[in-house]
Amino acid sequence: MSETTDERSAKERISFLRSLRAVRGFRPDPVGQEVVDDILLVARWSGSASNRQPWEIIVVRERDTLRSLAELDGYAGHLAGAPLGIVLVMDGDRVEHETYDEGRLAERIMLAAHAHGVGSSVGWIVGKGRDAAKALLGIPQHKVVRTAISLGYPVEDARRPRFSRTQARKPLSEILHEERYE
Repeated sequence: MSETTDERSAKERISFLRSLRAVRGFRPDPVGQEVVDDILLVARWSGSASNRQPWEIIVVRERDTLRSLAELDGYAGHLAGAPLGIVLVMDGDRVEHETYDEGRLAERIMLAAHAHGVGSSVGWIVGKGRDAAKALLGIPQHKVVRTAISLGYPVEDARRPRFSRTQARKPLSEILHEERYE
């Protein structure tokens, strides 16, 4: 029995989703405005609890600012070598919902970038780094800032997996439970 066009198309989309990898090594080439606009359009249309869109987005291209963000407390050192960064600013009104929405938004930004061949890595700013990021970027104190995404065209080494896909993930049998956790 041959595969239908819909089945082939679904397999291609699943393959695309599975191929998203964190990239932390970038070429210096700028990410074009048309690509950035596509990424931001996807971000704008990302879903959120009650469709509130509790976020604002700061696009950072300035090298010194990216380096300063990379030095803050947390896990966003990869921003230092990226030609572009996106910082997510959350409203801070409904923290539990917004945390979920923030993760959703970050993943969608990364997938939109990936569709253009742009690599990305998500990073977190923690502790006193959050207040420092607010001061650096002019973010009001009542807002929440913690997620920063580096974006850029991957260096050649970043394209090669350091390990096989099967080594990188637990077998489904180790993480799957049906009906009950047993």
